[in-house]
Amino acid sequence: MEDDRILERERYQMEQIRQLESEELQVEEVDEESSDDETNYRSSGGASASGEFTYDTSLAALHSYLGDVEDTHNRLAFLDGGAVLNVPLFYLEGVVLFPEATLPLRVIQPNFIASVERALRQVDAPYTIGVIRVHRDPNNGRIKLATTGTTAEIRQYRHLEDGSVNVVTRGQQRFRLRRRWMDVEGSPCGEIQIIKEDLPLRTPGEAIGRLTPLSIFRSGVHIQIPPINRSRADQYGFGNENDSDAMSEESFESELSPSERRLHQSALVSCDTIDSSTSSDDENTGQQYHIQSARSPFDNFGRSFSTGKNREADGVKLALGKRSMPTHNTWKKYSLNQFREVPRAFWPSWVYQMYDSYSLAQRAAGRWKQIVRAPSMDSYVKKPDLLSFHIASKMPVSESTRQELLEIDGISYRLRREIELLESFDCVRCRTCETLIARRSDMLVMSSEGPLGAYVNPHGFVHEIMTLFKANGLAIIGNPVKEYSWFPGYAWSIAECATCETQLGWLFTATKKKLKPKSFWGIRSSQVADDSR
Repeated sequence: MEDDRILERERYQMEQIRQLESEELQVEEVDEESSDDETNYRSSGGASASGEFTYDTSLAALHSYLGDVEDTHNRLAFLDGGAVLNVPLFYLEGVVLFPEATLPLRVIQPNFIASVERALRQVDAPYTIGVIRVHRDPNNGRIKLATTGTTAEIRQYRHLEDGSVNVVTRGQQRFRLRRRWMDVEGSPCGEIQIIKEDLPLRTPGEAIGRLTPLSIFRSGVHIQIPPINRSRADQYGFGNENDSDAMSEESFESELSPSERRLHQSALVSCDTIDSSTSSDDENTGQQYHIQSARSPFDNFGRSFSTGKNREADGVKLALGKRSMPTHNTWKKYSLNQFREVPRAFWPSWVYQMYDSYSLAQRAAGRWKQIVRAPSMDSYVKKPDLLSFHIASKMPVSESTRQELLEIDGISYRLRREIELLESFDCVRCRTCETLIARRSDMLVMSSEGPLGAYVNPHGFVHEIMTLFKANGLAIIGNPVKEYSWFPGYAWSIAECATCETQLGWLFTATKKKLKPKSFWGIRSSQVADDSR
């Protein structure tokens, strides 16, 4: 019975496709041309060098289906991190809003219309609403609200004759939801606290190559990591001295006491000796490790005391990690805290690259360009915080995964998670039945905002969809509809999973002969499985 039902749906799908081909304005089918189109779309993300891609992707970003909207001409300055304020709340299912992302709304319900009116006239945060993701628990079906959301500034709006309001907003800042309530008009409101975002981390130019090598004391083993020379630092992009003023040698030494300064200078002399003997080998082999036998500093704890002038010499030996270990009196003079403050080198460069925001931004931008064939990302690489939000808002993964990205505090941590996702992302599967719908190579960018965007239908439901050149295992329901199309020049048809009959999205078909691509798919991110491998 199940096989017969699937075959019946496939026959119905073929019948619908034949009907589409017979439309007056539908592009004629040419097998050879279609094959060439697919190759061009895959190689250039939809914009082929020979001009087969004719659609203006900026049209979708305008949300012209909302009709004429008025610009508010209001641009609210960013609020300080930690600021607490009350704003109207919008609970949206299947939507995760990020800073700098566009969110269209069609507000129909009276209580939410009142929320928009309140936002337009409030004093503390004018034209601002709070957007929170809402979802159903798969175990019990209960509605759950996220506690991390994003403020949205109303950029455009329009009051319609039926009382509804069309709104175009833009994400501003992340916030934590402290409490929520319903006001006298039945509008959802909440007390939110703006999240204080961290600053991008950059490795100081002098962190590698000029300070003493890191000495790690272990029982029985003494490890010395030689410094990386200047050419090595330049190779990893840490050679700009303008970025290391706060870590300069002079500013570092100015904070030391006279005895600590003598220790540090002695350590630098040792460092220079090691660096000169290993710099030539370092360029060929990267990093070298010198291991020699040595007792733990605690081995000498119970031995005879040293006196007077020997104490400082022992302290120097401790800093250098050479010769004899300090005696009991040395430990008495140099407390444990002072021992921890002995000048040591920073970690090797690869450790810094794990947390250097600019290095991570370059890696993430490179991965993003490989997947979506995006244009130059140089401007974003210089602003790792904006890049992390840009990729998270456009990444074609499930909404729960994107909510995870929104909740991550720290630019470096967010970028590292995004790189991990970009490296593992390969498959688009139905969330209900795990049927394979498409692969990463099937992605198609139909909007200037990226391969994933938010759109609202006439009934007020917002959908985040990812656009694909082709998809598998989908059945088309109904005839193409031209009205209220999110992509001007294309008619839409509902697409369901042929296996579980869940509505996964829409098929968009061109209504003009010269418009290419002739068709593409829009898949709802809320119906995509979390596992993208």
